[in-house]
Amino acid sequence: MASATVHFPSARHLSQLYAGRPENLVEAERLLAVKIVSRDDWITFEGEPSAISAGETLFALLNEARTQGLAIRTQDFSRFAEGVARGEAAQLRALFTQPVVVTTQRKTIIPKTLGQKLYVQAILANPLVFGIGPAGTGKTYLAMAAAISALLKNQVERIILTRPAVEAGESLGFLPGDLNEKILPYLRPLYDAMGEMIGSGDVAQLTEKGVIEVAPLAYMRGRTLNRSFIILDEAQNTTPEQMMMFLTRLGEDSRMVVTGDITQIDLPKARQSGLLEVQRILRGIDGIQFHQFSGSDVVRHPLVLKIIEAYERYQNPINPPRS
Repeated sequence: MASATVHFPSARHLSQLYAGRPENLVEAERLLAVKIVSRDDWITFEGEPSAISAGETLFALLNEARTQGLAIRTQDFSRFAEGVARGEAAQLRALFTQPVVVTTQRKTIIPKTLGQKLYVQAILANPLVFGIGPAGTGKTYLAMAAAISALLKNQVERIILTRPAVEAGESLGFLPGDLNEKILPYLRPLYDAMGEMIGSGDVAQLTEKGVIEVAPLAYMRGRTLNRSFIILDEAQNTTPEQMMMFLTRLGEDSRMVVTGDITQIDLPKARQSGLLEVQRILRGIDGIQFHQFSGSDVVRHPLVLKIIEAYERYQNPINPPRS
């Protein structure tokens, strides 16, 4: 049996590469079929030459990620290890040799976690992407940044932002005002995100010209959307019929991003979520990619991650062991 040892600047440096959790090394052993021993500032791989090479590749990639400022979390480590096990080291390396940057009028947006980098990469490479995960992971914000960037580069002629008019069990019929006034609170987060990127005055001007359209999902019926970047937010609150209606609006030279959190479904219990169903129907089709965020991708206040984890423990008090 062969072996190889790799040294790092310090024990702390090495520990950060596997998120300080020895169980992550056990997971890497299982995925790569290699024995891993870590002591102080060094790590040893034992096994077949190909397995040793995979182990060395994994930690070289993790070290590159750390060097570029990525804080390695358990979910990040798992993504790296699973990618190397699938023979996707070159794609992972490209995340660092070809950094993912989205430029808008007022700011340059750089993904802050591996999950966010893979998500933006998917948006740039596919006409239809689903971003699914908890609050604070940047699902909608990064999609909005990609849309603004595509508009500024003349890759699309307009941006269309839409949400289903369902929130926390409330009914629009009981809200004051006309339809536009009723729907505005649901769309306000989208306006706010755009305002950060191109300025609220430009948002208003582009909206008046029809270059930016923000509308409830019901307004999409019967349309074909060409040369557009279309974002469906809060998609967990679509019905299967609404989801199919929306997806079939995709026209020539257009791109779609669908975002949602399947733990926050506000539909009546008797109604199936279109976001849940579509994952079973469309998975595996070329040009369509599903990206799953986790709590480790949360980039809001540190307490948000703790809140999400607490709810996950409460809702799943017994976690079955991983096979």
